[in-house]
Amino acid sequence: MQPVLVLYYSRHGSTKRLADAIAQGVSSQNVPVIVRTVKSISETDGEASPDNASAEVPVVTAQELEQCSGLALGSPTRFGNMAASVKHFLDSTSSQWLKGVLINKPACVFTSSSSMHGGQESTLLSMMLPLMHHGMIICGLPYSEPELHNTMTGGSPYGVTHVAHHSHASPEQLSDDERALCFAQGKRLARLAEKLKEER
Repeated sequence: MQPVLVLYYSRHGSTKRLADAIAQGVSSQNVPVIVRTVKSISETDGEASPDNASAEVPVVTAQELEQCSGLALGSPTRFGNMAASVKHFLDSTSSQWLKGVLINKPACVFTSSSSMHGGQESTLLSMMLPLMHHGMIICGLPYSEPELHNTMTGGSPYGVTHVAHHSHASPEQLSDDERALCFAQGKRLARLAEKLKEER
């Protein structure tokens, strides 16, 4: 089976923590998983710049995107929307759209913000739109996951989230509820990838 791709952008580490926890959930189902990042875009001059939180994580290739069996896409919240680096990456996937290589593959989205009401849900919804244009099948989180009822930090039926009440110099770890929801999201994505591989 082709691997599930966990793809994200992280500036200070919070979104990376979500990605790693989702990847653990995928692996728990004996489904191969690869964790990748997108190129960082300088906010001032448009040039590529190093991503501090993901410096040791490889940048995704077109082949890895095309061959994945499922996709978990993550971004920090930027004014209720995805980060520019993620949008720039998605805007570069026209050839994959033309070839239809992502049709009928499952996808989920995840995000982090520095405040409880920092636009997490609108960010998740905005990230779903291009994936739907690619013909992907959106995989949310059902309320059968008890942490969705109990969490006082991050968590959403649209996808996993993290609330990082921190200074950029010292990002917080995931809460127990956030970590459990990430694991559940990864498990669900992996199971759907296995079931949907026969549809492609």
